[in-house]
Amino acid sequence: MNEFLEILYHEFELPLSNPVLVFSLILLIILISPILFRRINIPGIIVLIISGIIIGPFGVGLLEQNAAIDLFSKIGLLYIMFIAGLELDMNQFKVNRNKSFTFGFFTFILPLAIGFPVCFYLLGYDFNASFLTASMFATHTLISYPIVSKMGVSKNEAVAITVGGTILTDTAVLIILAVIMGNAQEGGLTYDFWVRLVISLSIFVAIMFFIVPRIAKWFFTTMEKEKHSHYIFVLTVVFLAAFMAELAGVEDIIGAFLAGLALNRLIPHSSALMNRIEFMGNSLFIPFFLISVGMLVDIRVIFSGYMAILVAITLSVVAIAGKWLAAFFTQLVYKYTASQRKVIFGLSSGHAAATLAVIIVGYNAGIIDINILNGTIILILITSIVATLATENAAKNMLAEAKEVDPEEIKKSESFKMESILLPLANMVNLEDLLEFAVLIKDKSSENPVSILTVVPNDEQAELNIAQARTRLEDFVKQASATETSVDVTATIDKDIASGISRKSKELIADFLVMGWPTSSGDEVVIGDKMAGIINKTPKTVFLCRVERPWATHQKLILAVPPNSEKMESFELWVKKVIKIAEELSVPILVNCGKETQAAIEELVDKLNLRAPFEFNEFTDWEDFLIISKNIQPEDIVMLITARKGSIAHQPILDKIPIKLENYFRENTKIMVFPQ
Repeated sequence: MNEFLEILYHEFELPLSNPVLVFSLILLIILISPILFRRINIPGIIVLIISGIIIGPFGVGLLEQNAAIDLFSKIGLLYIMFIAGLELDMNQFKVNRNKSFTFGFFTFILPLAIGFPVCFYLLGYDFNASFLTASMFATHTLISYPIVSKMGVSKNEAVAITVGGTILTDTAVLIILAVIMGNAQEGGLTYDFWVRLVISLSIFVAIMFFIVPRIAKWFFTTMEKEKHSHYIFVLTVVFLAAFMAELAGVEDIIGAFLAGLALNRLIPHSSALMNRIEFMGNSLFIPFFLISVGMLVDIRVIFSGYMAILVAITLSVVAIAGKWLAAFFTQLVYKYTASQRKVIFGLSSGHAAATLAVIIVGYNAGIIDINILNGTIILILITSIVATLATENAAKNMLAEAKEVDPEEIKKSESFKMESILLPLANMVNLEDLLEFAVLIKDKSSENPVSILTVVPNDEQAELNIAQARTRLEDFVKQASATETSVDVTATIDKDIASGISRKSKELIADFLVMGWPTSSGDEVVIGDKMAGIINKTPKTVFLCRVERPWATHQKLILAVPPNSEKMESFELWVKKVIKIAEELSVPILVNCGKETQAAIEELVDKLNLRAPFEFNEFTDWEDFLIISKNIQPEDIVMLITARKGSIAHQPILDKIPIKLENYFRENTKIMVFPQ
């Protein structure tokens, strides 16, 4: 008995040393802490840091820093910077790049210009510590972005340039970090240092942006069916990039950030792979890092004298003031409204991921002291609250200004109708690709599931056929769940397939249908009697799709739009879906159409506050349709907006174009749209 008690005492002796018990405790904290503190609206990032302070060596002493915690902390730090690069909307940045550069300049220079003299002269820190701390003020983490996304103002130009500015500020701060770390080393910033830094960084950047994307594209194409291996490949790229960054003479977090930028357009935001990356990061690696940050904080220092409190207050005031001035000057330059200025300030005032990354690296290198580390934790707490409140208030005002009605009324309006997608099946072979396409273009604010439908003949075998169809379709429910998209499997009986699809689309009040590209051979028509029957009996917008390569490996979206398409009822729907495809795949859009259609698209995009990298090519000779093929590569998506017979946009030549697509664009992914 004594021996058992002795073993028990040893296992629970503080600090805990059993790796299984340590890991269990951290997982318990990750699980419970956010649930307990969510009721009092404390941001999750702060909850985990506070938990680390409590259990750490300067708290109750449950855990101490050891090799295992350091390893998971490093993984979490790299993961934060990787996701920061991966989640940036490169299309939005391209469209608003000039304004993003202007805001990026203000939000980088002003906090730096204010922060350096304050740290150097007022707080008395040396050059390296002052410059590194001041550069930390320039970073911002879009912790309040989910607010603007949820409230439907994420397409506003002010939001877009703030997101674009993140690319510039984070990149600039990471370069400063590399220089400061070099200056802190023995020898300082010598001529040899600069030569080595420029050459090594140039080689590293060339590898990341020219070699890595090609390898990734080949891997995702070759191993398309091996979905589980995609995540392992991504992790391998991240950590090899971090290691190569160290070889290049810069911090490993720079390598992780560049890995995110390099893989950005190859990982669609709605893909299962992106879901896995975010799930593992948000549920394990990043919380582990935040807890480890808390374990570094010595709360006793804050109460040991006025200096620690002065540093914390000063850092917070300078950080908030710098970001407010950046938003104010951006408003003056581009004549934004007060609400747009507030949303820019709200989005850019939050400090978390990059801020922690810079400060932790500086602290571990001995450049900054415990006062700045503790002050940064308090800074993160204060700015997280300020960012959340400011963004929410600004978003509500922007909604009211845009609609001139009460925000609560907007939610009840038709614009908030939940989107419904029907995916009727002709065969099971291409269902996986079609489901991926449906998830790609689905409105993420809609809670309606993607409805997969199979229609069986009304005969003696009907009940058996329905049971078998439902069983086969259940596997695709698992595929959709990997992207957190709900799927509803439906099997129905009808005299013919077209009637069953038409009836079900009306029952579900479907907005549009996604179907596979019809099979054809030789000079046969693509839209045969069976498909024509479905299209004609179903008065909904129909997307016909054939996928020839993984979605993420496409380079451009080539769109052909006939005259009068802008007068069709579902004009707004397909324009939104075209932009959605471009956003998800980070590809430009080349529209071949007439001047009237171009004007209508531009007017709609402006009216809806949408942003997309549109290029227009005047095209009117539909008899010579193949002329558009001169600029098309196999990696491009070819999309045709066509029309049903009898509609205002229909012309006889449109009936002949599908076979041209079939014969002359065999290597291209093809999409054909029959508008409502």
